[in-house]
Amino acid sequence: MRAETANPADGSHTVAVVAFDGLSMFEFAVAVEVFGPQHRITAGEPWYRLLVCAATPAPVTTGNGLRIEPTHRLEALRGADTVIVPPCDAPYEVAPEVLDALRAAHRRGARLVSLCTGTFVLAAAGLLDGRHVTTHWADSAELGRRYPAVEVDPDVLYVDGGDILTSAGSAASIDLCLHLVRADHGAAIATRLARHLVVPPYRDGGQAQYIDTPLPAVDDTDLFADALAWAQEHLDQPVTVEELAARSAMSRRTFARRFRASTGTTPYRWLLQQRIHRAQHLLETTDLPVDAVAARSGLVNAGNLRKHFARLLRTAPQSYRHTFRARAGSVS
Repeated sequence: MRAETANPADGSHTVAVVAFDGLSMFEFAVAVEVFGPQHRITAGEPWYRLLVCAATPAPVTTGNGLRIEPTHRLEALRGADTVIVPPCDAPYEVAPEVLDALRAAHRRGARLVSLCTGTFVLAAAGLLDGRHVTTHWADSAELGRRYPAVEVDPDVLYVDGGDILTSAGSAASIDLCLHLVRADHGAAIATRLARHLVVPPYRDGGQAQYIDTPLPAVDDTDLFADALAWAQEHLDQPVTVEELAARSAMSRRTFARRFRASTGTTPYRWLLQQRIHRAQHLLETTDLPVDAVAARSGLVNAGNLRKHFARLLRTAPQSYRHTFRARAGSVS
């Protein structure tokens, strides 16, 4: 049966979670919690049929040392409509029979879902070539290096490619699983489940808003490092490449080459990243109006700040503040 012919509303949709040694307990638990039979949101309402499948009947040891007994072998993937691949400590060492089972499931028409670095497992199976995918931002560069035919987006929370879906790191697994429920059962059911789990039914933005962007590691005894430090102290003022080159005692061309070699990016992009980072800090720690945050960050005005937040962080300044602002008494 092809995945698109299964109807979750009548209880015929089977979700198989693949288990292997070293898997991450968090993402595995997210899948089991969302698709497990305990979440029949309304009494008597059909839900998914959940299977935990492994290559052998032996217990699987998670990355934190817990042991899980699989309920089914990999053969059960033949009847699964959705196959979920959690992350693991060594995705490059997943057993060949797991990769074969994933390839067979995809050929049969099952919907494949990777959570966090489970993307590496699908890539190792050769299922992601030419596809737009995501994974944990800290592992995006490595995914692209190992699998250059895969188009990796490090900013989004998840990518729905129809037959293959991938999520970013850890908590983004919840976002993707809720997205699947929304697609299968509708927004009302997904929202009801999100409330039960005490999580937002839909989060604004992407994982770029969670990435720290500190100064690059450079030798702090030379003029180049002094120029970068000066730029960060004067983000609220116009800063030009010519001025930074002069402070580094270099020509503009030499400075641009040195900058690329030291930071991996251009001066313009680095300055924009630093200004966005300053704006994030101000939104998190102050009550300044958005216009004032923009001015103090060197982004001039609220419209410019919103434009760059939308393009780089996939969210709005006020939404970011609401998400990340530390409120007194919020932690007990």
